[in-house]
Amino acid sequence: MKKTVAFVCVHNSCRSQMAEGWARHLGSEVIEAYSAGTEKYPEVKPLARQVMEEAGVDMSGHRPKLMDEIPKEVDYLITMGCNVECPYLPCEHREDWGLEDPSGGPVEDYRVTRDLIKEKVEDLIKRIKNEN
Repeated sequence: MKKTVAFVCVHNSCRSQMAEGWARHLGSEVIEAYSAGTEKYPEVKPLARQVMEEAGVDMSGHRPKLMDEIPKEVDYLITMGCNVECPYLPCEHREDWGLEDPSGGPVEDYRVTRDLIKEKVEDLIKRIKNEN
């Protein structure tokens, strides 16, 4: 049975989008992935799209979403390291990945973040598979 996972940060324009992309790319057999933010933002950061596409993950259909656009209850709530009040969403398991936001930095910062998120998503997939 698939687990619903929501990746949440403030703008849903970078880290949470990368996490959703990796989860759909690597774990679609066990994860139903969503991402959202707590504040409106006009677009996914172009460098976030670029570095994910470099890794073979298509994010062309991704757009920033707000919390009311994802399920009202999930199995896992993963926050990215909000640096503000993290959102509340009913869930069975909640964790904060505490990732630095690469926004405004060079493309290499985005690549480092992309790779860290991939490792964390791979670990999450293993944990979910072990539950089943």
